Amino acid sequence: MVSNSQVVPHTAGVEAGRLGVAPTVATPVLPGVLAALMMSGLAVVANLVVPQLSTLIIAVSFGIVLGNLREETTAIAELRPGLALVAKKFLRAGVVLLGLRLSLGQIAELGLPTVVLVVATVAATFFGTQALGRRLGLSRGLSLLVATGYSICGASAIAAMESSSDAEEEEVAVAIGLVTIAGSLAMFGLPILAQWFGLSDEQFGTWVGASVHDVAQVVAAASTGGAKVLAIAVVVKLTRVVLLAPIVAGVSVQRSRIADAPTGNRPPLLPGFVLGFLALVMVRTAGVLPSGVTDTVKLAEGFLLTTALVGLGAGVNISRLRSLGVQPLVLGGLAWILVATVSLGGVLVLG
Repeated sequence: MVSNSQVVPHTAGVEAGRLGVAPTVATPVLPGVLAALMMSGLAVVANLVVPQLSTLIIAVSFGIVLGNLREETTAIAELRPGLALVAKKFLRAGVVLLGLRLSLGQIAELGLPTVVLVVATVAATFFGTQALGRRLGLSRGLSLLVATGYSICGASAIAAMESSSDAEEEEVAVAIGLVTIAGSLAMFGLPILAQWFGLSDEQFGTWVGASVHDVAQVVAAASTGGAKVLAIAVVVKLTRVVLLAPIVAGVSVQRSRIADAPTGNRPPLLPGFVLGFLALVMVRTAGVLPSGVTDTVKLAEGFLLTTALVGLGAGVNISRLRSLGVQPLVLGGLAWILVATVSLGGVLVLG
């Protein structure tokens, strides 16, 4: 239980500073945490009323509105420490819990050709999107976050890469917004395109899992094809998620080799929460979980991620966001085309 007298961890203090709050030794976080929880609940309700709207994009939008209220007429300044804490801690906890969705046996059942397809799609999207970002004149941090989100698993992957990206809060929010919107559009577009291309159930499931960004969006798109398509799509998608660990490690190694980077500021090879994700994959593989635990954990994971996105949205300064221009939208569109085209080409080659 968080109390008004709770001491904010050092990382939360840093995040509070990025949200416009001078970090102090003891900063009350309860008001901001409660506000994020309330907004998260409202986002879930809004999604139930209008299922076409993603819970994640609703949560980010609520956070942006909350974070840009006029401070002289509201208590928003008192909320920022708690919102900063939620943005970092809840998001990382959600990534950890995502590990219980997948076992190594499920990956093996896909077969080597499908695994190669997944790896090739992730690599092409990750490096191709960064190259496109450079051509568009965007920052390294934003290009890296968009590349990670589109190639791996949307907002969860962006959260995992954030500490290695040196991106601004506005850039984090833009990356999450782009990947969420693209994934939402894919939920409607891919089933139509699958019929147009005459894809089989196996092909459709593989394409959805290899190209759609968020796990929930994969489930929504694949459900239109039936249980067989859904089962294939989810396993393919979670196989992409496993690749988050080597990608984060690779970026961390690259940063640590920068000659002028102070040794004390070098990121760890793998953040602790990514290691936690891999540990839970091993737990799921061992088959020691009681029946029904994964369903409960799935609900907790979704709630943590939704609440965290409220906190991330609250860190966005709209006036600074406008300065990014239209280039991020262009990058998002091109990255979407890239991941969909590469994965579809692989699906058609595999037959």
